[in-house]
Amino acid sequence: MALSESQIPPDAQHYLVCGFEDCERNCQFYCNPCHQPMCEQCRDEHQKSPKTKNHEVVPYRQRKRQLPVEKCSDHPTKDIDILCDECNVPLCSKCSTMPVHKGHSFTDLETIYTEKSVACRQEVQKIQTYFMPTAKDLQKEIKMDATDIKAILDSIRSSMKDEAKSLKKLVDEVTSDNIEQVNKMEESLKEMLQSQDKTYQDYISYLEDLVKQFQGYLFSTQLQNNPIIFSVSEHLKIRPIPETTKPVPPVFAAGQYSKEEVAKLLGRVTVPATKPENRKIKPMETAASTQLKPTGKQRKQDREKSDIKQTLSLSSSVTKVREYTVPGADSVVHVSLGKSGRLWASDNKSNLVQTDLQGNQLQKIQTSGGYEGYHTVTQDGDLIYTVRVNKVINRITLDNTITEFIKTGGEIPLSIHSSHINGDILVGMIGKVIRYNKTGKEIQNIQRDNKGQELYDYPIFITENINGDICTSDSIKNVVVVVNNSGQHRFTYTGERSKFIPWGVCIDLLGHILACNLYSNTVDLLDQDGQFLCQLLTEQQGITCPFSVCVDDENNLWVGRDTNTVTVYKYLQ
Repeated sequence: MALSESQIPPDAQHYLVCGFEDCERNCQFYCNPCHQPMCEQCRDEHQKSPKTKNHEVVPYRQRKRQLPVEKCSDHPTKDIDILCDECNVPLCSKCSTMPVHKGHSFTDLETIYTEKSVACRQEVQKIQTYFMPTAKDLQKEIKMDATDIKAILDSIRSSMKDEAKSLKKLVDEVTSDNIEQVNKMEESLKEMLQSQDKTYQDYISYLEDLVKQFQGYLFSTQLQNNPIIFSVSEHLKIRPIPETTKPVPPVFAAGQYSKEEVAKLLGRVTVPATKPENRKIKPMETAASTQLKPTGKQRKQDREKSDIKQTLSLSSSVTKVREYTVPGADSVVHVSLGKSGRLWASDNKSNLVQTDLQGNQLQKIQTSGGYEGYHTVTQDGDLIYTVRVNKVINRITLDNTITEFIKTGGEIPLSIHSSHINGDILVGMIGKVIRYNKTGKEIQNIQRDNKGQELYDYPIFITENINGDICTSDSIKNVVVVVNNSGQHRFTYTGERSKFIPWGVCIDLLGHILACNLYSNTVDLLDQDGQFLCQLLTEQQGITCPFSVCVDDENNLWVGRDTNTVTVYKYLQ
């Protein structure tokens, strides 16, 4: 028994069969009056039959949905099948003739039901293809956050115990020193008291001897030379009692401390006064372009970047780190940093040169590019670049094989950027920006803002911010245009303090936008929302004709100019 259409899940892989008896061919058509699916042969027979020749037979996808059968309460023999447009009430055909509906217009209820069914199915599809997966992704993110939070709190608990052990060790050491000091005091006092005890013991022995001596005098039978009779005062002179001092015992002064003071020694756990960020929900328009789930390695790299980001800030000064010469190039209009310490640079004469960081030329390609940012390095380490004359995008793999990657359909590709977020390819063209996925399929076309105004004339450089914003510099409008990842216009930067002729743009780990201004020979620094922060580099630092900027993995700023030298600066600390 074949499943009815309502029983088949919308994401199931299936085909419908013809509804006529004993016909098992694929269904291609649908008779709206009969509500019968049919194949091509059965359709032809159906339209030849005198009874059904006037029936409306349409391709299956254009079919009308069959109304649920419901009888009219006022006319039980009639089905409800029309809608009164004025009263907005479902009716049967007989109700439409009643005086209360006289002069009213009516619409076939089956037509409305079909339209609403289509809309309902579209909503179901949105739920199943976007809302449900997005909610599940956020739920997974919460579980990952819970794991991360537990690990952080376990680390805090471990640190607390270590801190307590350290303090306890110090307490034990101080207590041991104090007890040792008391022991020494006791020994000294003991020696003093023992000395005093011996003094009195000797004195007592002396007295005992003196008593015996006097008793000998008393019991003597001799009168001559008896000390009692002769010079008794001399013999009765007794030595005074020796004087000794009473020992002064030490006093223990207990430490004065409170729980708060101990807490200061052991440290406190505090919650940072940071406003929690909303979880990022990918826009439905570009959900298909953010389909790649991050791997464990990618999540680790993202967390490492996040840790670095929390410790970075703008330095009080910009420091020149080093310089590189690009052999075979007259200038450095655009720079793409590759893997393994390799550098791609293009000049205004269509030369695309690859060098190592010692300035050794590795390869040189003649292209059709000039003053645009027409090349970029992908997540895989390949270089992709635009070919204006052929209206294609080529790929150079790590083994130096050149292949055609994307045909732009007759549009001239100007600038290009490979997303570090999901690997999508952003291409600036005359009057538009096109997004391709990693396989080269077009998935987004951005041309106008929400008021219908054209966003771009000539997007000469393009890049992507850490929040997914698309940033372009337009050499005809002389602005930097920023839209979010769904193509909605966020802001336009028109320069600060002087005339603005924008050229190269790039993004750093903090989401700053760095834009070259050829008019003032400066590199402007903006925050993620387009607020001007400062002129990061100026003529005073030797900057002339800054064509291109990019930031490497060590957060250094690379600047290409109207010479074949690339200068590297440190501006974050």
